[in-house]
Amino acid sequence: MLFACVAMLFAACSSSTDQSNQKTPSFMDLARARYAVRNYAQTPVEQAKIDSILAAGQLAPTAKNVQPQHIYVLQSAEAIAKINELTRCAYHAPVVFLVCYNTDLVWNKDGANSGDMDCSIVGTHMMMEATELGLGTCWVKWFDPEQVAAAFELPANHKPSFLMPCGYPSDDAQPNAHHYNRKPLTETVTYK
Repeated sequence: MLFACVAMLFAACSSSTDQSNQKTPSFMDLARARYAVRNYAQTPVEQAKIDSILAAGQLAPTAKNVQPQHIYVLQSAEAIAKINELTRCAYHAPVVFLVCYNTDLVWNKDGANSGDMDCSIVGTHMMMEATELGLGTCWVKWFDPEQVAAAFELPANHKPSFLMPCGYPSDDAQPNAHHYNRKPLTETVTYK
């Protein structure tokens, strides 16, 4: 009996040690791995992964922390067919996040509001979590916000900011030819 307890304790310690030796990808690893996926497998995305992506968005900072985002998870056959009719850039993904902001909640300053900025931060968190989970995404602004709002019967105060198709990349999915082109920091950064 004592031997069995010691063996179980040793096994538990060994497995926890093995797990701690596994390298978690860094943010930079994820940022390098992420690309705009435009070809998706028709494998359903597990609800636990959708929940994790939404939770990552929930952690995002927003102006004055008002959290004006409202995300519609388009995943029913009807919703996916509808969004694919409204834009060719939903790419027939099994899930499309329709990221909106509530115009009643956004922070306003001098005629500008934080809605698109807040949604962009939320979307970036979601996109990186999806990458960590082995899913692909694509940031899409090519759609008519008024048509989308009407088609999905959004409340008048929910303004569409962008779409984010999401799913498992198809076997032949690959980054766009321009994906790896990056300007040198000397062209995009100035120290003063």
